Amino acid sequence: MDLPVDEWKSYILQKWSLLPKSIQVTISTAETLSDLFLHSSSLLQPEDEMFLKRLSKGYLVGKDPNAPLFYREEGNKKFQKKDYMGATVLYSKGVSHSRPNSEDISLCYANRSAALFHLGQYETCLKDIVRAQTHGYPEGLQPKLLLRKAECLVTLGRPHEASQTISDLESNFAAEPTLAASQFQILQRTLCRLKVKVQEKGNLTETSPAALTKAFEDMDLREENEQISNTSSSVSLCTDPLKGRYLVATKDILPGELLVKEDAFVSVLNPGEMPPWHHGLESKWDTRATNADLYCHRCLKHTLAPVPCDGCSYAKYCSQECLQQAWDLYHSIECSLGGLLLTLGVFCHIALRSTLLARFEEAGKVINKLCGEITNRDICLPESKNLTQILSYDLGGESKKKGKTVETPIPGCDINGKYENNYNAVFSLLPHTGNHSPVYKFLCALSVSALCRQLEAVSLQAFTTGLKSSKLKAAAAPMLYPELNIWGVAMLRHMLQLQCNAQAITTIQQTGSEESLITDSRQVCLATGLFPVVSLLNHSCSPNTSVSFISTVATVRASQQIRKGQEILHCYGPHESRMGVAERLQKLRSQYFFDCNCPPCEREKQRPSQGPRWEAFCCHRCGALLQGGDVLSCGSTSCMESVSRDHLVSQLQDLQQQVGMARKLLRNGELERAIQLLLGCQHDAESFLLAEHSVVGEIEDDLAQAYAALGKGTGRSQPPIYRRVSEWWRFATGHPVLRWAMNSSNWPKSSSMGLQYPKL
Repeated sequence: MDLPVDEWKSYILQKWSLLPKSIQVTISTAETLSDLFLHSSSLLQPEDEMFLKRLSKGYLVGKDPNAPLFYREEGNKKFQKKDYMGATVLYSKGVSHSRPNSEDISLCYANRSAALFHLGQYETCLKDIVRAQTHGYPEGLQPKLLLRKAECLVTLGRPHEASQTISDLESNFAAEPTLAASQFQILQRTLCRLKVKVQEKGNLTETSPAALTKAFEDMDLREENEQISNTSSSVSLCTDPLKGRYLVATKDILPGELLVKEDAFVSVLNPGEMPPWHHGLESKWDTRATNADLYCHRCLKHTLAPVPCDGCSYAKYCSQECLQQAWDLYHSIECSLGGLLLTLGVFCHIALRSTLLARFEEAGKVINKLCGEITNRDICLPESKNLTQILSYDLGGESKKKGKTVETPIPGCDINGKYENNYNAVFSLLPHTGNHSPVYKFLCALSVSALCRQLEAVSLQAFTTGLKSSKLKAAAAPMLYPELNIWGVAMLRHMLQLQCNAQAITTIQQTGSEESLITDSRQVCLATGLFPVVSLLNHSCSPNTSVSFISTVATVRASQQIRKGQEILHCYGPHESRMGVAERLQKLRSQYFFDCNCPPCEREKQRPSQGPRWEAFCCHRCGALLQGGDVLSCGSTSCMESVSRDHLVSQLQDLQQQVGMARKLLRNGELERAIQLLLGCQHDAESFLLAEHSVVGEIEDDLAQAYAALGKGTGRSQPPIYRRVSEWWRFATGHPVLRWAMNSSNWPKSSSMGLQYPKL
């Protein structure tokens, strides 16, 4: 869903093929993004917009007044079958289609609270009870809602509140008895039981929810970088004419050390598998649960009880706070465009949201950058540069002023040389305009043009609501409406940036039924985001870092020891353990527009044609590829080692068994033991497997998952094992006797616990 739907892509491809050759050449050779946008935009015809509008109508994003009853009844069926999770999802869909302060929304909230109660989600159940009452839950049904509230409070160890709720219920019922005799008897028995529970728990100390969550605070960087925001002081930003900006280690870094912790500048939820495009009544009321139903559309937090937007049925949030923040920042504009944005894809959505978020930074600079003149001091561009010139200007290199050569700072940095997570940094990411195919540029430009036409139809007053002063609003408003093309050029730049700079925000989802004794997990793409700092990391097919995500926050950890002066490297996807060199080079060239020359690629280019990656055995003496049949010989002419294939296969099977044990520990939450065992597996693998062997990649993936889980659970910047090791390591490497001992053949490989000792 990053790109537009297939129907729109096919339509644009056909439109491109029917264009006169001269127009194709004009678009293909456009020197600036402004020229590309304006030429393409002039070709967008009313029939094109009508076709796109028909596609957009295939997504049910408005509030259908008939849907709440349908989803409530379907949820009741699940509830009766004790499928409380399925019932919760369906009640949530009913909530999303309900209007505020209606009986529909109050009934859906109340029913969802019942399902949440059976799922043991008592705090969330209480919130839904309050929501049901706020939206006008029928007075005659209040007793069962209050009973549920009292049950939750008792279970949560809050007897005083439970007692007050019971008193309120008794008072209300005494004033207006509305229940039949049989219902009254049930109520009385339930109240008596609750009173007993309240008395039993009355002497217990009530637990503060804040105290429970305090232990799970996010990890922080131990010492933040003064040059790069959200980055460890162990890292420095450099630039090179050939490879651009990159990060290097300023000191020795050990495995597990936290290097970057960055919140996305912008992110958009991947909606998952959306319902097929049909006209039937049953098909549009889809009962499947997608990412859009289960995760907050702002912070990406998993939620069983989303709070929907008041204006549409698509956008959902984990709380009223997230809803309000999203509305203030961008959703007030996006709300009426939901179907169009789903049709045009996530990249186009991110492009729009990035420009909307730009309004909330230093407004003077944003307006200068997007709409008017810009001074040399702002981002060190030549004077009198408007947006069109900025977009075509090479942000790297040098600028000349008054006959003197003035060296510009690293692109994306402010005048003080600091690189921050802001719109300036996002703007500096390269769009690679010259590398994209003409058809792709035409698709992006026409998609953005269609979006701009819809923005013209929507009131643009909200476009200026985020600017910081009324004086600034007055100055900006006249420029925004007649000059919407300026915003279009900016959005086109962002859309072209995303192919090389977008980061897939992933999460681990469990698979298999609850009844199954065996569960599995898989990594899924939850959202797409822009991380200006993470984008500084260059690619390696054998990286020295791993990236993981908690909501919208990316954490980058060292996955191996990184020496002072070494570059910090990240894998863009093609990894040596998962695909051969030819496939990696092709993927990197087609998506990222560069030829990879990392050590694994250079090493593999020199090797003869190999067998499958799962048979990539290496010589334990020199590390060269082993070749042959039943007996494998070292491929190096200077080495005479040979070994039985059966012996290596047996060794591999033992290793895979150890990895399986580590995964079991990982699933059981025994993270430190899992890491120790995986490090031992990694050490053993290096002695007989090439780096591109699939098992080596699996071990690295498991270690990355363990590091992320350990950091999240402990609230520490570095796993405790490695903090102790790092202190000892820095001492040992500076001690000549210890350095000699660690390099000697008598230095032990591991402790009695299985923790691998490092060698220099």
